[in-house]
Amino acid sequence: MSTILVKDKTFTPYLSSENIQSRINELAAEINRDYTGKKPLLLCVLTGAFMFAADLMKRLTIDCEISFVRVKSYQGTQSTGEIKELLGLTEEIAGRDIILIEDIVDTGHTLSLLLSDLRSRKPESLKTAILLYKPEAAKVALSLDYVAFTIPNDFIVGYGLDYDGYGRNLNDIYVIC
Repeated sequence: MSTILVKDKTFTPYLSSENIQSRINELAAEINRDYTGKKPLLLCVLTGAFMFAADLMKRLTIDCEISFVRVKSYQGTQSTGEIKELLGLTEEIAGRDIILIEDIVDTGHTLSLLLSDLRSRKPESLKTAILLYKPEAAKVALSLDYVAFTIPNDFIVGYGLDYDGYGRNLNDIYVIC
């Protein structure tokens, strides 16, 4: 891992793909244990969580399904403070066990909105699987269930996370210089 340029910003290495995959193995083991005998619906928040969701799902040995919802709250390196749902959930989730998979939680506004919407649909249970959590940036109190990494309030890119659409394809995670 070395310093990289994404669009017009320089980033340095932060989390290696080996560290990411190791932590996903641990989360999958927890979920496999917690959901033994159940058939949860994994609900992946697009676009940033798609790599995390795919790698997590490959390691689950329980019966499960996956679906997707798309929301957007970032522009460039800053949260816009506004959440716009772009693609909604089409599956019936009443009475089902749901695991919401998100790439990053900083202010918590996006996740709070999604959780509220999902709770209104009366699932049997609703838990979260979060790749990255920035507690210093939190503006909403949330209870998070499966968190891979707690990180400082820095802008990051890679492993599904982007800077203006670029950098999602990186295997490692980088932090802005």
